[in-house]
Amino acid sequence: MRFIESLCETLTRALGLLSLSPWNQDTRLQQPVGPSQVQESPQALETLFPSTKPFNSQEGGISLQYEKLPGAKHPKVALPDGPIFAPPNASPGFVCNYTAMKGWRHTGGVGMRGAWLEKPIGDDDDTGGIYNIFTNYDRFAPIGTVRKYHLNVTDQNINADGINRPDGGKVFNGQYPGPWIEACWGDWVEITVENHLQYNGTSVHWHGVRMLNSFEHDGVNAITQCAIAPEDQFTYKFRVTQYGTSWYHSHYSLQYADGLAGPITFHGPSSADYDVALEPFLFGDWSHNSAFEDYSVELRNPPTLMKTVILNGKGFYNCTNNPNPDCNDLKVDPPEIFEQVFERGRKYLLRLINTSTASTFIFSIDKHILQVVAMDFVAIEPYYTDSILVGIGQRYHVIVEASPSNALIPVEDQNYWIRITGAKDCFDIEPGQENEKLGIIHYNAGSKKTPTTKRYNFNTDCADEPYESLVPVVPMHVGRPANDIDADTGDNFEIGIEAPAENFTVPHGNFTRWDFLDTPMWLNFSDPTIDHIGDYAWGTNETAMLIENFSKDEWVYIIMTGQGTPKQVAEGKRTFLPLAHPMHLHGHDFVLLSQQTRPFHPDDVTNGTFKYDNPPRRDVALLPRNGYMAVGFRLDNPGIWILHCHIAWHASSGLALQIRENEHEIQLTPQFIEEKDRVCKNWRKWLGNDTNWWTPHEFQEDSGI
Repeated sequence: MRFIESLCETLTRALGLLSLSPWNQDTRLQQPVGPSQVQESPQALETLFPSTKPFNSQEGGISLQYEKLPGAKHPKVALPDGPIFAPPNASPGFVCNYTAMKGWRHTGGVGMRGAWLEKPIGDDDDTGGIYNIFTNYDRFAPIGTVRKYHLNVTDQNINADGINRPDGGKVFNGQYPGPWIEACWGDWVEITVENHLQYNGTSVHWHGVRMLNSFEHDGVNAITQCAIAPEDQFTYKFRVTQYGTSWYHSHYSLQYADGLAGPITFHGPSSADYDVALEPFLFGDWSHNSAFEDYSVELRNPPTLMKTVILNGKGFYNCTNNPNPDCNDLKVDPPEIFEQVFERGRKYLLRLINTSTASTFIFSIDKHILQVVAMDFVAIEPYYTDSILVGIGQRYHVIVEASPSNALIPVEDQNYWIRITGAKDCFDIEPGQENEKLGIIHYNAGSKKTPTTKRYNFNTDCADEPYESLVPVVPMHVGRPANDIDADTGDNFEIGIEAPAENFTVPHGNFTRWDFLDTPMWLNFSDPTIDHIGDYAWGTNETAMLIENFSKDEWVYIIMTGQGTPKQVAEGKRTFLPLAHPMHLHGHDFVLLSQQTRPFHPDDVTNGTFKYDNPPRRDVALLPRNGYMAVGFRLDNPGIWILHCHIAWHASSGLALQIRENEHEIQLTPQFIEEKDRVCKNWRKWLGNDTNWWTPHEFQEDSGI
């Protein structure tokens, strides 16, 4: 039934019309999806997403810069301001503000979660339309308000599992995870980051956010900016053109593994109904050492073993399973276990985020079934499962109905484990610490009983959710590639490691490094790529650049494989290991053309292996062990974007590429250039004084990202 409804919806959308619920009891209006007059306009992005023009917000107001395309002339009528409303279970006091959208109204709510905004088209006004789950968010967004946030980055001890980290902890606004950042679909966001770390620069990346025409705020030091020096600050600005859940994290070296991570939600519609939306669930692996310290172990004797698993900053470390005799001396009271009360019969939306350093996890709740409705920032056709694998950087929205399969037992015994289970061969945790029971669902708020439930017998293989299950609600057809994808000459890459060798010199050092190319990526914190826009002679092999200058809206394909070519294997310069890598692309949702557990063959492009009609679409996907993955993206967002493995150790050792997309279309405002240069000047001054460092030695030991 859901498929049939979706098909009907798609057909009506293709015709440019969609039937709405009546504005009143006497009228049933036909509405185009999105604002009228612009559905097919090639200028729709510029019209509706004014980030191509200078960011010009007003304190407490709205940055409009909105331009309606020519249409029929009608008498002006006085329309009421657009709606202000609280989205489901946002933080206290948070509201969506669409007052700039005169005559529009909010249509969502329980039983109508797929709806968002609508305005009828009448005889005296043709500017109406619909924003809902079927709206093409790549082309349309409502007009929201300006959201301003401030993040202070500081050093701080963190007790996530009963062992206080003596040093190396880093937090946003004094808390781990960082504060929940919220906005509504169509808002503008300004986030000022102030660095108070003693020994590190920083930058903050807004993971998965499209950053349409604002790549300069992507937050990747050495690419879009210099690092922010201690006691300096920088303000990031972008338009919210998507909806869903993600996270923000430091992109400076390994800092996010030390605690610099927090959730971010853009409120919008859902592809299935629910009653209550819960705050985000962040889970990941955890260490008692600074990631900078662990990284030195990873370089010399991988893999580095993490200590525990945590859910929303809470876990438990078991000293009885630790051979270190000092363990009990270091132990403090652990945080209380994460608990959530369910009310029978209600449906709960859970926002799941894997913020790990190195581990892939499987989320489940004993005796409960999950309805999956979104992956990353993409709404999908709902499907049901007893568990869901979440790779590093991936996010899922799932709906859980509070109807456990053993509902007949007494309510005081209805307590169920929330489990975060490590995926096989993608989970490096210290022996004896593989605790998967990280939260409890209670049906009786007063119950203190420990659950006795067992987990489902699900598959723990380290592989993404079934390809055929991940069907985007908003369909997309993929065009043929404008770039070369030949295995020898094109954008077709073998991921491997360079073994230590005597001829490895600074900055690489005599260590094992991961890479896409013949050398690992190695960038300079003080000389970011943004300062060399259009200069393709700049850089070396270690800047790892792909130049993708084609016509707007053409497609680029990138093929990644875990096997080397016969020539590479024979030469023995690189080693190819059967590992699954979570690959993340900035600036785009990529289409997942093919994801296979066998080597790539050129015939796959045309023999039906590649999917071109509405393939899965997301911003992080797992490269299969012993297989390959082909992704594609449309050239509709000029910038310098990075494609990298989200295993922190691998990204830091060089497993990344820069994608320079249509740089001739990039427009940087004079105000931004002045601020960028100021941040770089302060960073270089701080870096030039080596008494600021922990020890006076070679400052950079990783890839720079």
